Amino acid sequence: MTVGVHKTMKGALLVSLITSSACGSSPAQGEFQPGEELVCDLDLALIADGGVGRDGIPALTDPLFLPAFPRTDENSYFRPTDRVIAYWSAGEWLVIPHNIMWRHEIVNLPEVAISYCPLTGSALAFSRLSAGGAEFGVSGLLYQANLIMYDRTEPESLWPQMLGEARCGPKSGQKLERVPLIEMPWEAWIELHPDSKVLTLTPEMDDPTWYFDNPYGSFYGNLYNDDFLGFPIPIDDRRPPKELVLGVPEDNGRSTAFPFLAMEEVGQKAVIEFEYDGEPAIVLFDASRQAAGAYRATVEGQDATLTATLHGFVDDVTGTTWAVDGTPLSGPLAGSGGATLRQIPDAHVAFWGAWAAFNQGTTLAVGG
Repeated sequence: MTVGVHKTMKGALLVSLITSSACGSSPAQGEFQPGEELVCDLDLALIADGGVGRDGIPALTDPLFLPAFPRTDENSYFRPTDRVIAYWSAGEWLVIPHNIMWRHEIVNLPEVAISYCPLTGSALAFSRLSAGGAEFGVSGLLYQANLIMYDRTEPESLWPQMLGEARCGPKSGQKLERVPLIEMPWEAWIELHPDSKVLTLTPEMDDPTWYFDNPYGSFYGNLYNDDFLGFPIPIDDRRPPKELVLGVPEDNGRSTAFPFLAMEEVGQKAVIEFEYDGEPAIVLFDASRQAAGAYRATVEGQDATLTATLHGFVDDVTGTTWAVDGTPLSGPLAGSGGATLRQIPDAHVAFWGAWAAFNQGTTLAVGG
């Protein structure tokens, strides 16, 4: 549906939502002031007002990162089992715990915006350069229960996170360049990369205890909980609604999902072969680290086959053993600096219910 929205973008959307009874959320606390007209290419029946208003969930810009050790009050606001998002930047790993993203949802770094939507379980990073260097904020609106970002330019545009492109405003149709991420529990990550830097609390970020617990409750992420807080979202019952999946979209509209539980049935460590953009690709899954990554099936520029072993994934080109995050653990390429598997940047983790809603008709690589 294409909708013309005049004067106040958010107010106009809210009127449409209330008329169609799309959700029972409270009226917004903030308003967009985009100018005379803003055109949206979204189905209004699947848009909802989150009830917090624009910037009611405050995105962070250029936050402080410090070494993970020693642990201090500023970097111990999460537990060993809490999941974290890791991003490779200028020769070092930067780690952002989900706990921060529960409360802020977007972290603007100099060249990249890292986003996480707690309602859809989706973590994606985008090049800010692909949006003209824009700084992103949280609009307070949701599409299929998913975060809608906005860019702080004049006039602004709206960017549903899992679509990765603008769907309202002057940049409508413009796609964001995706940047690869990897996520897993903190205790699993720090075993691999003890020299990581972690996003550190600053005095203006309030009481650290605010970040201890998921504001949506411990039951929200329950495997079989099909409630997305009442926000409209189509349900695909082929997998449990809150199962984590690694999803791989393609420009041709096809997509493939790799459910964590189904991969665990293949093995504690599993290599799943598939085709991406007409070329061989693989997904590596490590149940002990509750992590998965999608990669091109090459090592050092040569076609490669990887085999799951007790200690990792061994390639048949160099004999190197790789971790699930695509970094070398042992063998000829270990310690070589910069040697990594080629990660597919479009691949990302999300709840199955959200992935299936945004990628209807998706292929299940396993567990279908």
